[in-house]
Amino acid sequence: MEEAAAAELERLQIEILRRISILESSFLPKSSSASSPSLPDDESETVSRLSAILRSGGVKDFCFKRVASDYYDWSLESRRDVLGASSVDHLCKSIVLVNTQASSNILDCSDRNNSKYYVVVVQYSARLNADAVKNFLYSLNEGKIPKKRFNLRLAPEETSNILTGFERNAVTCIGMKTNIPVILDEAITKLRPDFFWLGGGEIDLKLGVRTSEFLDIVKPFIVPCS
Repeated sequence: MEEAAAAELERLQIEILRRISILESSFLPKSSSASSPSLPDDESETVSRLSAILRSGGVKDFCFKRVASDYYDWSLESRRDVLGASSVDHLCKSIVLVNTQASSNILDCSDRNNSKYYVVVVQYSARLNADAVKNFLYSLNEGKIPKKRFNLRLAPEETSNILTGFERNAVTCIGMKTNIPVILDEAITKLRPDFFWLGGGEIDLKLGVRTSEFLDIVKPFIVPCS
């Protein structure tokens, strides 16, 4: 009985802390200022490095937001609220995929049309369609590579960490260790307002960016893949 009461008290405490975090975020601007990107008070080396890359690439409308350590235990609605995102559809993630059926001579990402690895950016509210990615790559190579040579699967976590330099739930397309080609789900380009959120290089750090500027700096393939 006492254990049940203690568990319920802990649950209530966590919920109160979550609500406080959301309330605090409600006093922050919904998006960044084009002339002055928003950075966390505790600006880390990651924030400094990625901000420099973004600015050098001509990106002006972006911001970083620090979130709670249990952020990924929250509902999409709660994540939306704490980030000040326009909808749950504006919450996105970057996934590293490996082509398990690539020819033995395809070992890296030097050929963006026929790479061993791809980073796919999709909405949390959507489901990745790996077959759509497969069909896109087959068409991209004008049928010169047999379709059976494309089989995209989630890369092992250790491989993803090594290639990107970011751990799980921190992966972002900006400042990766390896120049992995990026595929952006077409649905993200249709979001209004055109400002979405994705990983920021640290587990508790999120990056919000203007879609048009993201397209300019990352130059992803745009594919309907959800």
